[in-house]
Amino acid sequence: MKPTRRRVSIRDLSPVVDHGRFPAKASVGEPVTVGADVFADSHDLVAAVLRWRPEGTPTWHEVPMEATVNDRWVASFEVDEPGRYEFRVSGWIDHFSTWQRDIAKKIAADVATDVDVEVGAGVLADIASATGGDDRRALQALIDGLLDRTTTLVERAAPALDDDASELVRRNHPRRHATDTDRFPLRVDRARARFSSWYELFPRSAATDHGRHGTFDDVVARLPYVRSMGFDVLYLPPIHPIGLSHRKGANNAVDAAPGEPGSPWAIGGADGGHTSIHPELGTAKDFRRLVKAARDHELEIAMDIAFQCSPDHPWVTEHPEWFTRRPDGTIQYAENPPKKYQDIYPLDFETDDAEGLWRALRAVFQHWIDEGVRIFRVDNPHTKSFAFWEWCIDDMTQAHPDVIVLAEAFTRPKVMKELAKVGFTQSYTYFAWRDLKWEIEQYYTELFLTDVVDYFRPNSWPNTPDILTEFLQRNGRAGFVQKLVLAATLTANYGIYGPPFELMVHEARPGAEEYLDNEKYQIRHWDLDEPASLAELIARVNHIRHDNPALQQDRSFHLHHIGNDQLIAYSKRAGDNVVLTIVNLDPHSTQAATTWLDLDALGLAEHERFEAHDRLGGARFVWQGNDNYIELDPNVSPAHVFVLTPLDRSTSVDRPAPTAPDAGEATE
Repeated sequence: MKPTRRRVSIRDLSPVVDHGRFPAKASVGEPVTVGADVFADSHDLVAAVLRWRPEGTPTWHEVPMEATVNDRWVASFEVDEPGRYEFRVSGWIDHFSTWQRDIAKKIAADVATDVDVEVGAGVLADIASATGGDDRRALQALIDGLLDRTTTLVERAAPALDDDASELVRRNHPRRHATDTDRFPLRVDRARARFSSWYELFPRSAATDHGRHGTFDDVVARLPYVRSMGFDVLYLPPIHPIGLSHRKGANNAVDAAPGEPGSPWAIGGADGGHTSIHPELGTAKDFRRLVKAARDHELEIAMDIAFQCSPDHPWVTEHPEWFTRRPDGTIQYAENPPKKYQDIYPLDFETDDAEGLWRALRAVFQHWIDEGVRIFRVDNPHTKSFAFWEWCIDDMTQAHPDVIVLAEAFTRPKVMKELAKVGFTQSYTYFAWRDLKWEIEQYYTELFLTDVVDYFRPNSWPNTPDILTEFLQRNGRAGFVQKLVLAATLTANYGIYGPPFELMVHEARPGAEEYLDNEKYQIRHWDLDEPASLAELIARVNHIRHDNPALQQDRSFHLHHIGNDQLIAYSKRAGDNVVLTIVNLDPHSTQAATTWLDLDALGLAEHERFEAHDRLGGARFVWQGNDNYIELDPNVSPAHVFVLTPLDRSTSVDRPAPTAPDAGEATE
């Protein structure tokens, strides 16, 4: 190492993913809080700033950092456009603040001398030498005052110890011998990446009359229903032509009977492949009309991207090199032993024509982007190349920063995390299988209270066309409501597969966690007017989510103690908006206990009275202190979703979190 006059060390920056190998994630409207350990040798004080800018631009914005505890410094900023950004931290010895601290102590102890005061004048003179205009004159006035021996030491030092002098120096400090960190990447997505409510339906089952294949126009007619429940993303399984070869029948039968529609995930046939539309759904014009109609209903269409082909897909004959061949010359179909999927050919990411394959797959996304789609759910991304996803998503979001990509990967934890790192905006989770209190607390502690939160955005689903858990099969209405409330309040992004969820469909194939008469293999007709439907309750839950900024982010998640293993309590907070959720995890029996709330996490004083308004059931309680009695009957409601309001304050609790402080600019 070469000799240097830099004395400040900066360590352990956050949010940083794999030492900056991948960008951390943030979203528009969400403060980005950067932390760093900033310290130096000896007893001199340090100063630090956070600098940030859009990637590729020359101008740095700057925010002063504040010391918290144990040499940890933090600062926040907020951006209003999605895109790529970068940040760094700069720290230096703050000789003036050090002098202010020391002279104040000496004056208080009555041991200050003329020399001690004149040291401060020398520090100010150094700063003034690099300053001009009115600030230089103001600095000179402070210097002259410190050197004026016609007054007392206290009177000479006083102007240099006030806040105005500190701000004057902060604004003009030359930062000599500063330590600068590397630049670290940050990807800022639009707000819907952070907060969204998804509803999945099969267009072919959207017809109102029995026996008819649904169309895009039928989905248009369904939009008011979906929106009435408060959803903002309508996700459609694959809408492409379905292959005939080895087409699967009802309940995943190996052979389809005549007229059976097959699986939408067996993509490709005589009518085209991944950029074509299944003729019975409608035309490209009909699809565009659906996209516009959804937008008019404040919904966005999310499309399924499944990079696999039926044996009839045009790519099979046009690009046979993109598929794996077995020793007998046949193409390898998909398998997950002992399961076989003869109607699907996987793509070979070790093909000699990797460039051609990658560009063709990227073009699929572009086709649907050009048709107005900006949200994609990717099927089984963990069975495709990580390198491909990193390139594809980066290329796509550079051109279209508003694109959101959800990874449907129920696989090993490190693989799921890798997909999030390489670019996926949101990720499915293990939520559907987390039933016990300790499982939920452990899992969401990892997702929200470790560095995983910097890159992995969870999207919680209690069911999907592939997943009907044993819990939903056997626990009735209370079980469905419990899972709904947990999904919608644990994570800011969640979704349901409907209508089976709101209609509480729970019949499974024997011995499987999969729906009987699954829509994946046949057309279903749903009675949306079923009196027992959960649609009204779902609407209430989504209304609560939209009314409370605390539920629109994940970073403030906090667990609270409650003395019963069948009850779980957790909160989220955004500014003065505080939501405390308590759920009975036993769908059959009333459970009761006393809470022991962390009042600091709730923004409450120790003896402060506050109202707990249950927005789910409507009840209001006046509480005070940590311990409060809870009793939940699952046959009435398995959960409370409390909005907490201090009773002795005049401020409102239902307001967004404050924005980050204004940032000045500096040019590199």
